Amino acid sequence: MKTLEVIFWISLFVIFYTYLGYGILLYFMVKLKNIFHKPIYYYEQDTPEVTLFIAAYNEEEVVKDKMENTFAIDYPENALKIVWVTDGSNDKTNELLKAYSNVIVLYEPERRGKTAAINRGMKYVTSPIIVFTDANTMINKESIREIVNCFANKKVGCVAGEKRILVKDKDGATAGGEGLYWKYESTLKSLDSQLYSAVGAAGELFAIRKELFEKMENDTLLDDFILSLRIAQKGYKIAYCDTAYAIETASASMQDEEKRKVRIAAGGLQSIWRLRSLLNIFRYGMLSFQYVSHRVLRWSLTPILLFLLFPINLILALYCYNPLPYIIILILQCLFYIAGLWGYYLSTKSIKNKFLFIPYYFLFMNVNVIRGFFYLMKKKGSGVWEKAKRA
Repeated sequence: MKTLEVIFWISLFVIFYTYLGYGILLYFMVKLKNIFHKPIYYYEQDTPEVTLFIAAYNEEEVVKDKMENTFAIDYPENALKIVWVTDGSNDKTNELLKAYSNVIVLYEPERRGKTAAINRGMKYVTSPIIVFTDANTMINKESIREIVNCFANKKVGCVAGEKRILVKDKDGATAGGEGLYWKYESTLKSLDSQLYSAVGAAGELFAIRKELFEKMENDTLLDDFILSLRIAQKGYKIAYCDTAYAIETASASMQDEEKRKVRIAAGGLQSIWRLRSLLNIFRYGMLSFQYVSHRVLRWSLTPILLFLLFPINLILALYCYNPLPYIIILILQCLFYIAGLWGYYLSTKSIKNKFLFIPYYFLFMNVNVIRGFFYLMKKKGSGVWEKAKRA
């Protein structure tokens, strides 16, 4: 029973640390750092050539909006190149792009996945700075200038923009849960960047120095994460720029959001293996600490401990010599799971309740992390996935 108690308390600590504790610790570490080391601000007046790189598959519905958004960007027209890689698209995406003479369209009929498209397209890009964005996300007009300014710091090899979810009043669990998740995630990224380096970038908007691009395995599921972390492994920092942001709508339904979460979880597990050298804290120091705390635990150990905690808690509440603390925690767990199930029920009835969407979305994410393992086994060797519909 003593062994079970030790496992219980270690599990509880790991779960708390993963989702809240690391954020609290990070906040105080940044505060402490700023006492002794005042932030240095870099300003870049030049406007180097930038390529806006869009890897797309069957995006006919958003081509017009994306191009209007692109033309609104506040950056010299002669210094901004626009490249679309549309491999495998069989709708009107390529036909619609023909209307824009200043757009380079790279197309091959075979669809091999986003990472393969990026690897192929990057052979044709010569700009010193590459900004990656998705076809279905809209970026603010100042984004390119803000990103370029971050590169004034020669130690910065990658710049992660901020991802924002457009939440409408009528939106339910998908937008509410995803929106809250990304607000918290953005806060952690900002703190990570202030401490040492952001831990990865989101594909909706991020940028790299061209000379640091490293061809990825074509079956890579999280191209943005692998690409940015491999740059960090070379000794460069990933800067987080909240003044450059991408806005997208939430998934059209929880079923579509499930597709995304399962794929991301599978990509996370794949990334842990491919970036396994980054687990060596003696070599990578602070970056390893941030990587394990912010990413590895979420994608591996913590979801398993989360769902094991309940049966272990139940056994201890029934058979432990001093059961009171375990009974209290068991009651709290029961209330949390009931709230999550009630949030799920309300979502099926399209009834909005942000408070109950939080436990529902939290449990939803962790279930899909476990499902991601089986998805990875199924998709082994393939970088192609089914697109999730957006609201």
